[in-house]
Formats: sequence, C-alpha cells, structure tokens
Amino acid sequence: MQSLQKILPKYTIALGVIFLVTIIYLITRGNTISVEVHPVRKMELARAVYATGYVDADAMADLSSELSGTVGFVGVLAGQWVTRGSTILEFDERQLQLASEEAGAAYAEQQSETEDLRVKRQRSSNLLQAGAISRQDLEEAEKEYFQAKTLLRQRELQLKSRQNDLRKKTVRSPINGVLTLQNAKAGDYISANTLVARVVDTTSYMINVEVDELDVLRLKTGQRAAIALDALPEKRFSAKVSRVVPQTDRITKTSRVYLKLDELVEGIQVGMTATANIIYNVRKGVLLVPVSAVFDEAGSDYVWKTVNRKLQKQKIVRGVSDVRFIEVLKGLDEGDSVVVSPEERFREGMDTKIDAQKEE
Repeated sequence: MQSLQKILPKYTIALGVIFLVTIIYLITRGNTISVEVHPVRKMELARAVYATGYVDADAMADLSSELSGTVGFVGVLAGQWVTRGSTILEFDERQLQLASEEAGAAYAEQQSETEDLRVKRQRSSNLLQAGAISRQDLEEAEKEYFQAKTLLRQRELQLKSRQNDLRKKTVRSPINGVLTLQNAKAGDYISANTLVARVVDTTSYMINVEVDELDVLRLKTGQRAAIALDALPEKRFSAKVSRVVPQTDRITKTSRVYLKLDELVEGIQVGMTATANIIYNVRKGVLLVPVSAVFDEAGSDYVWKTVNRKLQKQKIVRGVSDVRFIEVLKGLDEGDSVVVSPEERFREGMDTKIDAQKEE
C-alpha cells in the first residue's frame, strides 16, 4: 500500500503534463489555417462585353414555291450539298403542260374569232358607204369586234401565265451550300408561296448575338471576341465584330451584333446556342488580383495577404475589372500574395499553411 502511494503522485504529474501539452498543441494548431493564395503580378486586363446568341449564316436561302401543284420529282435531300442552279424539286409537268395547252387552244380559237369579226367590221364599213346597211349595223359590228379584241387580250395573258408556270415548275438553289430543310416529297400538293426548302452556305457561318443597350456603344467593327458553343463546351473560337446594327429593340433593350469566325468550325450548325466575350479595351502591365480575393468592409475594399505565412488584412484601391480579375491601384505591390477565398473566421496574425497544389 505504501509503495502504491509513492507511485501515484508520479503518474498524476505525468498525466497533467501530457494534458497541458495537448491543450497547447491544439490551441496552436487551431490558429493555423490552410489557404489558397494568388501572387500579385502585372498582367494584361482585357475588358469585354458578354452577349448570348446563336450560330447564323450570311448566305442562306429560303426557297418557296411560286405556283400551286403536285410535286413530281425531288432532286436533293436534306443534308446534301448543292451547287448554284441545282434542282431541288420539280412540279408534275403533265398538269402544267395540259393547262398550257388548254390556254393555247383557247387563245387560238379567240384569235380566229377576232379575225372574223375584224373582217365583218371592215365589210360593214364598206356596205355603209354603199348605203346597203345602216349606221347602227356598223356600230354593232364594231362593238362585237372590240369585245373580241378584249377577250383575245385576256386569253393571251392566260396563255403567258400558263407558259410562265411551266418555267417555274423547277425550284433551283440560288447559292452553293447544304440543304438544311426539304419540306416536300414526291406526290405532295404544294400551295403557292409555301416554304419548300432551305439552303445554307456553311462557309458563311457567323455568330449573331444580342448586346445590351448599355454596352453596345463600346463596340465597333474589327474588335476581337472569344466564342463558346454549348454544343462544344471544351473549345473556344476566335472571331471579330463584322457588323453592329444601329437599332435597339424597344422591348429587349438590345442591339444585334454579328461576329465573323476566324476559321471554319467543323460540326457547327445554324441555330446552335453561342456566347461571346467581345473585347473592347485592353490594359497592359496592371496589377491584378482575383475577383474572389476582394471583400467589402465598411464601404472599403480589402484583401487578406500573407506576410511571413501570417495573415494581414490590407485595404486596397481598385481600378477596372473583368469577370476574373480586379486592377489594384493602391495597397499592394507586385510579388505580394493574397488569399483567393477569404473567410469570416480570418484574424490578423493567424498562421497560414499554403497548399502547394493550389498556389499559383
């Protein structure tokens, strides 16, 4: 028993020391935070206007039927390449030819009748001079002749119309391109002015975007742009402003801007969704920090920077910015490191552990 009493105080002291060391370690460890930092350096800041739109084409032809009739032949299917003058479809020639022949026969018949009435009118004029008929008989002959001439003119116009229909029986492509719409099949009856096909020149693809009225005055032809397509999310394409339409929509408060792609993009199609960042100003050699690094406190801008691996809150004066970076006019020097994602728990003097994988 006496031996046990001598040993217990030693164990008690040892446990107390271990407990105290553990507390100190936990307190010290709790004051060290892991942070992601970004070096402050001079870079190029490109200010851009963001806009959304779709893939369009400068050369695109909607082809409509000029007459009513039954489709007799389809020459090209959707997705196939066509050249200028290619036959897209033809109407059944038999019906058109029959109508033309009937109009021709009616014209010839009326032409013969008119000639007979002309001869009759001339004979009546001669008989009146000889006193063989009355003035009224001559006037009646003249009336019949002029009515026949009017009807002959109508028959002539009908014949020309039917002959013109024969020339319109073929719908041809006015441009080189790909047939993106074929809205008729052999045997279909098509009414006049019906959209039957669409041809798109794939070499004339462009991006059609709507720009807010507050931004459109910053844009002009020749400015560069970066294009993203929803259909090709991993890629970016270069383009430049080719046209700015000087009209603002009263409802959407946007203006239309056309962007010409620098090169052909394989696989894109008219109508695909696109977004554009149109660069209107480039500032070179300015100090930049990530947008996420800057926070507001009492109406002023601050960042947390690391000095000897300790946190230090730094007030800054910001300049211009884009979606990723903010220009720093005062408060930081090139080579400083700022915390990318500030947290409310940060305090002055906290020790930091820089994650090597995150440090830029």
